[in-house]
Amino acid sequence: MKINVEVDCTPEEARRFMGLPDLTPVHDAYVANLTETMKNGVSAEMFESMVRNWAPMGEAGMKLWTQLFDQGAKRV
Repeated sequence: MKINVEVDCTPEEARRFMGLPDLTPVHDAYVANLTETMKNGVSAEMFESMVRNWAPMGEAGMKLWTQLFDQGAKRV
């Protein structure tokens, strides 16, 4: 037996139904901060620090990304 249930709702309605928190204020603050930083200019050191924080597995992840970018630059 196979039963299909189709739910028609917005992402906001689904979030509320599942009891997930509304992170809109956090997102807005993050975007405002990032926009302000970009307006003031980003140095190479700031960019590297940002990417290092985003990279999974810390230093090993950063090394992987560096290798990928190096390989991509060699193909051009």
